[in-house]
Amino acid sequence: MSHRLFQLDEIAAVMHAEAVLQLPAHPGITQLITDSRKVVSADQSLFFAINGDRHDGHEFIADLYGAGVRSFVITRKESILPGVEANYLIVKDALEAMQQLTAWYRKQFQVPVIGITGSNGKTIVKEWLYQLLREDFNIVRSPKSYNSQVGVPLSVWQITAENNLCIFEAGISKEGEMSLLEKIIHPTIGVFTNIGTAHDENFSDLQLKIREKLKLFKQVSKLIYCRDYAGIHDAVLNDGILEPSVSVFTWSRKSRADLQIGRVNRKEHETEVQGIYKNEFISIRIPFTDDASIENAIHCWSLMLFLEVAPDVITERMELLSPVAMRLEMKEGINNCSVINDSYNSDLGSLTIALDFMNQQKQHRKKTIILSDILQSGKDEKFLYRQVADLLQQKDVTRLIGIGGAIQRQQEFFNLEKQFYKDTDDFLAELNYGAFNNETILIKGARSFGFERISRALQQKAHETILEINLNAIVHNLNLFKSRLKPETKLMVMVKAFSYGSGSFEIANVLQFHRADYLAVAYADEGVELRKSGITLPIMVMNPEEQSFDAMISYKLEPEIYSFRVLNHFTEALRRRGVDPGAGRFPVHLEFDTGMKRLGFEEGELNELIVRLKNNKLIRIASVFSHLVASDEQEHDVFTRNQIDLFKKMSESLISHFNYPVLRHILNSSGILRFPEAQFDMVRLGIGLHGIAATVHEQRQLQMVATLKTTISQIKQVKAGETIGYSRKGVALKDMTIATVGIGYADGLSRRLSNGVGRMLVLGQYVPVIGSVCMDMTMLDISGIPAREGTEVIVFGQELSILDIAAQTGTIPYEVLTGISERVKRVYFHE
Repeated sequence: MSHRLFQLDEIAAVMHAEAVLQLPAHPGITQLITDSRKVVSADQSLFFAINGDRHDGHEFIADLYGAGVRSFVITRKESILPGVEANYLIVKDALEAMQQLTAWYRKQFQVPVIGITGSNGKTIVKEWLYQLLREDFNIVRSPKSYNSQVGVPLSVWQITAENNLCIFEAGISKEGEMSLLEKIIHPTIGVFTNIGTAHDENFSDLQLKIREKLKLFKQVSKLIYCRDYAGIHDAVLNDGILEPSVSVFTWSRKSRADLQIGRVNRKEHETEVQGIYKNEFISIRIPFTDDASIENAIHCWSLMLFLEVAPDVITERMELLSPVAMRLEMKEGINNCSVINDSYNSDLGSLTIALDFMNQQKQHRKKTIILSDILQSGKDEKFLYRQVADLLQQKDVTRLIGIGGAIQRQQEFFNLEKQFYKDTDDFLAELNYGAFNNETILIKGARSFGFERISRALQQKAHETILEINLNAIVHNLNLFKSRLKPETKLMVMVKAFSYGSGSFEIANVLQFHRADYLAVAYADEGVELRKSGITLPIMVMNPEEQSFDAMISYKLEPEIYSFRVLNHFTEALRRRGVDPGAGRFPVHLEFDTGMKRLGFEEGELNELIVRLKNNKLIRIASVFSHLVASDEQEHDVFTRNQIDLFKKMSESLISHFNYPVLRHILNSSGILRFPEAQFDMVRLGIGLHGIAATVHEQRQLQMVATLKTTISQIKQVKAGETIGYSRKGVALKDMTIATVGIGYADGLSRRLSNGVGRMLVLGQYVPVIGSVCMDMTMLDISGIPAREGTEVIVFGQELSILDIAAQTGTIPYEVLTGISERVKRVYFHE
């Protein structure tokens, strides 16, 4: 979607700023930024130098200028850079100026705006409303949890003329903040999720906090809330905050309401919620069973009823709700541990979320939490830690390491293995690395405890090159492909080759949690590792080797059978193991060769195959499949359709001889998007999960999953005529500044990127490789860029696509991803 260009003099007038325009021919502004690390379109970005509690934005102006930014909002003239030309808008307060600008910008659009606030559930309700309504509206919504005094303006600035619905969340921590956010969001529909104890310390009582939050909705046409929160209901009726024109839509389990909730029936993996609306009995099913998800879903249900979405549409979409990822990161730890780092928040709600995420990780049975005092809860200390103890018990935590005076004082409530320390320094001073082995460790602490030091201590030591895996992007891409499938079509996801370099069990855990139907690996040992890591999904092995048959049988891994030789050998292995057909035949997957000419049964072998399978009492056909040769290339579409037709003919012939269901699948990632008529019973998702598509249009809808990062190890000044690197391949044509970065071909960086072929991203600017890529290092020409030793360098990611790397090296993205060596540390992010 396009964003209008705004001229700086227009922006200056809105903000009542003094303009110092040294570059009057500036192209205009489309982006507002407050974080110097998040520059995308530098020449069209306006940086607000906000003076916060931790950082003064003015200190980053030079770095941003080096990254290509030329427009700045500042509060003091001495921050104008000497000796270079740029544009400056001088204001009294940069944050207030940004809020003033975005409030004005919001008024340019006459569209429905849903504003969401509450103590918990804001982000989930927002994301679920997006999932539920995206087929009907062109929606803009807050990124991640952009609900603060800074985040809300950046969210609202995303609105474009194409949007016909906006969904924004608003969060506050003290009195006086919500009125500012209301002017920016100016919602037409409100959702008040609930009221809880977060930030209680900044409000004299609960009603004051409710009244403050309620200010977001003072001019809405409709406010949706649960009237069972008596404080909210009383404030709506009696406090006079809302204008008389505001009407309400309420839901309740206890009292009369627009939506009267009846029975809530929880099953193993889903919940049915029954209700009465306009004297009609209605119900929904959601794929969640926890109380918070049920409440969040009812808020969404209420809003959809208000919008008059058809009941059958609501029912269908509610069943497809997917979990919303949270702000968590998981890294490889010492002694075969997995470390989950979450110091974002310290309230009970976020603790529950973090523990749930830990329980999704099945690779270790032992679960340890390192937990700080919970600050700013507003609760009695004994009552609070009794609740914490109950929660840890409910979530099957094995061991607690408590850090802080309060949790140490209440240690009597914790009936599990436990140790306590007065502070982080005390813990680190006594840290015994050998006490952590083969376990999942959740590090959960308030920011003031500095738990990042504990995280660094417990991480597996590795060099500073890392591959960041965005689990949110995995979920986004998975859901996008799911949205293209018929409801009855199953999904097999390929996690072979270390899940395309992204990490096997980490990705498999996400896929299992989001209910993929099947996984596929290349070799049996990959499947064995997944089973040992707690993956219970059916797993197909695409290259079964005879020596691995016993392991496959033991771990219930299902082989691909592509020849009579493999069929005979696997049948013999089943007999040798004494597999009892009475307990159920062993599932296998038959590959047909419809044109790849690699593996698989040919059409002429079909009759013999049918006879052999009919006489085999040990094997059951789980599926039949084939590989498309060129589903991503339009010029071969006739060949692809011929493959599909041949597969249909062969599979129908085989299946007709068996009296049990057999799945059929032929579509890969690009096939899912380009040949929807050939979904059969299942499809196979591979590289598409990682954000790689066949066309530019499809690529725009996917999110890149992997970002390869390194850092500058050393910077040198090189004179004209000097050479750089092995064999003197790099020659300085002029005086230049070079940076040595800690990545080389042993990490998977192709030597074909040597001598100017490849480039990397430093402070938002592309810099060329100079000289040859070495085993462990590469040199870059960073002349004119104000980088320092330790500065982050992007090898590929959102701003520098892996597609470009593949094109530069004459290969495909598959090879680039799978070539990243396992010595490169993987870091997993869950926002």
